Amino acid sequence: MDELIIEAIARAGYFGIFLLMVLENVVPPVPSEVIMGIGGVLVERGEMAFWPLLLVGTSGTVIGNYFWYWLGDVYGYERLEPLVDRWGRWLTVDWSDIARAQVFFAKHGHWVIFFLRFSPFLRTIISLPAGLVHMPKWKFLAFTFAGSLIWNAALIIGGVWLSTYLKESQDVLGWIIIGFCVAAVAGYLYRVFTWVPRAERDKD
Repeated sequence: MDELIIEAIARAGYFGIFLLMVLENVVPPVPSEVIMGIGGVLVERGEMAFWPLLLVGTSGTVIGNYFWYWLGDVYGYERLEPLVDRWGRWLTVDWSDIARAQVFFAKHGHWVIFFLRFSPFLRTIISLPAGLVHMPKWKFLAFTFAGSLIWNAALIIGGVWLSTYLKESQDVLGWIIIGFCVAAVAGYLYRVFTWVPRAERDKD
């Protein structure tokens, strides 16, 4: 199973990595840790090169995050809030999450776009408040690229290290990959099935 996952990403190549990293920031539950980590495994095996992988993966991250920035920038509060209320279950987010992210963004300033690229929980959702307050596009893209570049580099290096360390125990590496995938899907399903519409929460 693990080799199937690695082989599928290897066959998809850099363009496949790019698409997966775009999706990772748009459609849950696609974890960047698995995508770029497997990329690191492929670097260690000589099937991919570090710098092209890093630049392609980071470009995908930036475009995926720009999607949410664009939604906030173009649609604004009035049109976006009903959309989130309607589809929040499948996005595993509701408007209260966005409101909290908005407060966090307003309190800490534009630099949170850079620093939250290292957070597994807020790195995507913070792009929406950035768009809602019409943060300068060039600054959003620059901070997103810089933070994502560092995060993705760490993931690739981690994948290289793990593959090297477990070179004689590839079955263990496989279980680690599968474990990350299962955890991502389980976390997503938990959010979907425990999500309560805001209208019902307001009644309580």
